[in-house]
Amino acid sequence: MTTMLQSILLWLFYLSSFYAFIPSLISRLFGFRVFRRGESDTAYALTFDDGPDPTYTPRLLDLLREHDVKATFFVVGEHAESHPELIRRIHEEGHLIGIHNYIHKTNWLMRPQTVRDQIQRTGQIIEEITGEKTCYYRPPWGIVNLFDFFSKKDRKIILWSAMFEDWRCSVGAELLKERMLRKLKGGEVLLLHDRGTTLGADAQAPEQMLEALATVLVEAKRRGLTSVRVDTLMNGDTATSTVNQTETRKNLKLWKRALVALWLGWEKLFHWVYHLRTASPEDPMLHFRSRVYHGARVEMGQGYVLQNGDPIIELHFDNQKLYELGVSSRSSMHLAIRMIRTMEQQLPDLAELVAADSELRSAKAIYGVSMINRGPEKFGFTIQELPPGPFSMASRLYLKLLLGVIHPAGKDRLKQRTDQLVPKMIVMPVEELLKRYGQHRKLAAASTEDIRDESILLENEILPERN
Repeated sequence: MTTMLQSILLWLFYLSSFYAFIPSLISRLFGFRVFRRGESDTAYALTFDDGPDPTYTPRLLDLLREHDVKATFFVVGEHAESHPELIRRIHEEGHLIGIHNYIHKTNWLMRPQTVRDQIQRTGQIIEEITGEKTCYYRPPWGIVNLFDFFSKKDRKIILWSAMFEDWRCSVGAELLKERMLRKLKGGEVLLLHDRGTTLGADAQAPEQMLEALATVLVEAKRRGLTSVRVDTLMNGDTATSTVNQTETRKNLKLWKRALVALWLGWEKLFHWVYHLRTASPEDPMLHFRSRVYHGARVEMGQGYVLQNGDPIIELHFDNQKLYELGVSSRSSMHLAIRMIRTMEQQLPDLAELVAADSELRSAKAIYGVSMINRGPEKFGFTIQELPPGPFSMASRLYLKLLLGVIHPAGKDRLKQRTDQLVPKMIVMPVEELLKRYGQHRKLAAASTEDIRDESILLENEILPERN
């Protein structure tokens, strides 16, 4: 009986994975049938889930009106039905309204017909109140299923490029503000919540969201950025760039697409097996794990030495992020610049996690292998040649294979400036990480100014490649 029960549970797992887990993974990794990020230098999209809420939604609308910006509200049908006056106000003030199911329940646990009914019922409620239909849909928790993939083409599934755990009061307004400011740039689709009554959320969490958002909107104006509706971001003047990036991915040969899929799948398995943690969950790029260093003695400067057997924090770049950066970069140098700018945002997050964890704090150094020959030293890293051996050879082959797959120029790029295609070891004492990026934010800010100067020099170097 036990064996039969195990078999039934195993088959249920297989079926549910095929029904929802695999489609969700495909949509997240490849953006298949979903919109997650736009292409704009000055416009981004604020999106709000789970409302409307009689306490927080009116205050949010007042704030958006004060700053003269637009947003997108993915509403839960039962809440919209209970508060039609709020739906009417959202519509009259020019914001976009989308569907977030009739009840806040994951599509993983519902039959296709049930999901269809949820969407249609909510869409009907919105149309009856506003007089307009909506085709924009965000499934709860971003979990899509096969029904979502093969539903009518006039339904547009909207996910996000950044979320901030604003549903938890423990995050606090100050940390929430910092997280939002790090992602505040053109093209981003930011996920926030104007209601805190769903499973796992705190009822008062929108209070801190409103406090943080008030500061973010002021800073956005100072930077020349403005929030627009999702449909505006999708169909704006820069839509051609989005099409070009999509076409670049579509034009990859079948074997390359298969290789990318295996590559990204391997990363998921690696993260699961080795329990990797992420420095910035809202924008995953830098992952890490604790381990013991095995290798030759490394002089890190200022008297710090890394020796065989020392505890280290091993860094790993996110393969999905690398793929997205790679297919949209003009050259390997351009890719390096963009990685540098991402690192300057993520190292303070890593320092915060290390400072709060006694095991991580006891490590001797942070360690990784990088294909960037210029730039990491500005962050405090020491750059060393990889010792000759199987690992060095495997890293070189991996890098060439990687660039050959993800770079638009393919194998031709491998023939250009091959001095840039040498992977090297980067190390930094943990004490230096905490000094630069921990509580001493001013030092971190000063160092990033030097990095930006370096980025300008690198951009000048790649100008001939564009012509």
